[in-house]
Amino acid sequence: MKKIKDHYFHKAKKDGYAARSVYKIEEIDKKYRIIRTGNKVLDLGCSPGSWLQYASRKVGNSGQVLGVDLQPVKISLPSHVKVIKADIFEVTDEDLKIKGGQADVILSDMAPKTSGIRTTDAHRSFELNKKVLYLANDILCPEGSLLVKAFQGKLFDELCYEFKKMFADVKLCKPKSSRSESVEIFILGRGKKRTI
Repeated sequence: MKKIKDHYFHKAKKDGYAARSVYKIEEIDKKYRIIRTGNKVLDLGCSPGSWLQYASRKVGNSGQVLGVDLQPVKISLPSHVKVIKADIFEVTDEDLKIKGGQADVILSDMAPKTSGIRTTDAHRSFELNKKVLYLANDILCPEGSLLVKAFQGKLFDELCYEFKKMFADVKLCKPKSSRSESVEIFILGRGKKRTI
């Protein structure tokens, strides 16, 4: 287990990324092609910034990336990336509008402060993801994609059900770079249905 951590940890340093978690988004994106040139991407829970780095390269200068986190992002990023330090439960839709338009892609690698009690952590994760779905309802464009990190547990099926109501296609992803002992799994919704 330690070996995997070391491999991705050192690879991130060598590749110039802020964290090993970049390989999770890279693997999912390679498989499902979520992020495209010119996209507007919203990255929730973006610190320390490796997903911002990845997304900014994928969208290029014609795209736009907005990151939100309670923690500051200390790395330098290109001019088409903006970061706001805020609580996801307190931001307004207006704060999250990108260049006055809706996002094409919303990414969330957010996780609650873990207590070590699986049911509590799963519940906190569920609450975070419910908030992300609520935001996506307003700020994700029709046909857009949403990727969230979730904890497996009793509420996981309910979250998948909510995704299926909002998206035409829902996939569960467990990237190779996720630690094998981790209960995290990513839910990807593609093809947001037009809200009625």
